Amino acid sequence: MDINFNKNEDHNKLLVSECRNRLARIKKGGGQQRIDKLHSEGKITARERIDYLLDKNSQSIEIGAFAGDGMYEEHGGCPSGGVVVKIGYIKGRQCVVVANDATVKAGAWFPITGKKNLRAQEIAMENRLPIIYLVDSAGVYLPMQDEIFPDKEHFGRIFRNNAVMSSMGIVQIAAVMGSCVAGGAYLPIMSDEALIVDKTGSIFLAGSYLVKAAIGESIDNESLGGATTHCEISGVTDYKAKDDKDALDKIKNIIDKIGDYTKAGFNRITPSLPSENPEDIYGILPRSRADQYDMREIIKRLVDRSEFEEYKAGYGKTLLTGYARIDGWAVGIVANQRKVVKTKKGEMQFGGVIYSDSADKATRFIANCNQKKIPLIFLQDVTGFMVGSKSEHGGIIKDGAKMVNAVSNSVVPKFTVVIGNSYGAGNYAMCGKAYDPRLIFAWPSAELAVMGGAQAAKVLLQIEKASLKKKGVPITEEREAAMFNDIKSRYDQQTSPYYAAARLWTDAVIDPADTRKWISMGIEAADHAPIERPYNPGVIQV
Repeated sequence: MDINFNKNEDHNKLLVSECRNRLARIKKGGGQQRIDKLHSEGKITARERIDYLLDKNSQSIEIGAFAGDGMYEEHGGCPSGGVVVKIGYIKGRQCVVVANDATVKAGAWFPITGKKNLRAQEIAMENRLPIIYLVDSAGVYLPMQDEIFPDKEHFGRIFRNNAVMSSMGIVQIAAVMGSCVAGGAYLPIMSDEALIVDKTGSIFLAGSYLVKAAIGESIDNESLGGATTHCEISGVTDYKAKDDKDALDKIKNIIDKIGDYTKAGFNRITPSLPSENPEDIYGILPRSRADQYDMREIIKRLVDRSEFEEYKAGYGKTLLTGYARIDGWAVGIVANQRKVVKTKKGEMQFGGVIYSDSADKATRFIANCNQKKIPLIFLQDVTGFMVGSKSEHGGIIKDGAKMVNAVSNSVVPKFTVVIGNSYGAGNYAMCGKAYDPRLIFAWPSAELAVMGGAQAAKVLLQIEKASLKKKGVPITEEREAAMFNDIKSRYDQQTSPYYAAARLWTDAVIDPADTRKWISMGIEAADHAPIERPYNPGVIQV
C-alpha cells in the first residue's frame, strides 16, 4: 500500500466516523428528557418499538434517517423528520415500518414529515411490501400548516395512498400507540386492520377541549376516543392491546399468517463475498473529488467473487457497463469511470464525464438488462456531459437524450449509489432521484449539485461583481477573494450529502461497507412486484 492509499483511507474513515456520530445524535430524537417522559408514561420510543417488532438478529435498513437534519432550527429542529422508517423482517417477511417519534414535538407533522411518510408509502407501493404504521402523533405542526396541509404531495396524499394500496392488495396494519387526532385519525382506519393500546392510545377528530369549544360538550379524552370506546362502542378499531409490546406482538401474529407473494423472478444464486477486500474502498476512493481513480477497483470490492463481466469494454470508456452478482442477485452495473482514458483514435477523454460513445453504450446496455430482466445498479461519480464544439457537432445532446430516455423507461428496478460527484445532467442520466430508483443512497464522499463548488462560485462571483460594478462599488483583490470564499462556502454546504439527505433527495448516507446489504435488500423488495409492462423507450433519434 502506498502513502496516498493510507491518506485516502484515513480521510474516508473519518468521513464514515462523522456519519456515525451524526446518526447517533439524530437517534436521540427529541432528547433524553423526552425519552424518559415517554417511558414514565408506560410507552417505549419509536425506535424501541421498531426494534421489538423486527426479527431479532435480522438485517434492516433505515430510510430517511437524516431527513430534516439542519432544517426548522427556528422551530427547535425535527430530527429524522419526527418519524422513523425502516425496511426489515417480521416473522421472516420483508416489510416497511413507519413509526411516529413522539419525542419530537409530540410526533407532529412538519413538511419533511409528510414527504418522508409519502416516500415510505412509495417504497411499499413500488415493491408491493406490507406496511405497518405505529401511530403516535399530535397531527399537523400548526405553525407550518400552509406547507403541509393542502397540496398534492402534502398530508392528505397519505390517505389517498392508503386507499390506493388497499386496492392494490398491499397489506396495511396500524397500531395507535399514542395520540391520533384530526385528519390523522383516518390513517389507521383506512388501513386493513387497526389496533389501539389501552389507556395510552386515542383516536378522535377533535379532542375534548375543541369539543367543548365547538359544541359545549364536556367529556374526557379517554371516553371520547380511547381504546374501550373504539373497540367496544364505535367499532373503529379491531384489537385492544394492554401495552406497546402487546400491540407489537399482535402485529407479529397477523404478519405471520399472510399468504405468499408472486415473485418478479430476478435471478439469484448462493451469495459469495468479494474476493478483493471491501475495506480497500476507503483507500481507493481519493480525498479530493477532482482526483482520478479506477472505478473497476471499487466494483471488484462490491460484487460477488469480485467478478465483473464487462460489456463493450473497449468502447465509450468513461462509462463502465457490465454484469455481476451482489449477494447472489444478478445485476447490471452502469458506473462512471473516473480515470482519464485514451480512445483508439488516440484522443484523451476526461474521467467522470459522459461522452457520446459512453452514452450510446449505456443506452444499449440498459436495453439489454430490460430484455433479460436484470436489475440495474448505477454507481455515480459524474461531472456531467462533455461540452464544446466537437461534442456538440458530434451530437452529444442527441446521445445524452437517448441515455436519459432509456433510464426513464426502464422497467427493471433501478438502484443508485452516489459515490462521489453527482453534477448537472449527469445526475439525471445516471438515475438521480427524479428517475425513480427503488432506492438511492450516498456515501459520505458524495456531492450533489448543478456543478462543483469552485466552478459555481466563479460563475456566481462574476454575476455579483457585475452587479456591484453597475452600482459603482469598487472591488479590491482582497474583497474579491473574500466574496469568492463566502460564495464557495455557502455552495459547498449545499453540495453536502447530508444537505441532500435532509431533503430526501437521497434515502440515506451510508458506510460504503453497507452497500451490498442495501442493494441486496432492495432487490429482494423489488422481487415482490412482478414487472407488468414491456420495455418501450418510445421515440429516440438513432
